[in-house]
Amino acid sequence: MADKRLENVNLALDNVRQMLNTVNHGSITLIVQNSYVVQIEKKEKIRLR
Repeated sequence: MADKRLENVNLALDNVRQMLNTVNHGSITLIVQNSYVVQIEKKEKIRLR
């Protein structure tokens, strides 16, 4: 079971790293259920000056 959790965390971190390269302003949220990351949400804000 620990191997599945570690694999899940590594997959989530890989996705978060990729998202961080594309977000200038916004947030990345991890949704966790029963100690597993089940969803990653990215909100991007566009700043108008």
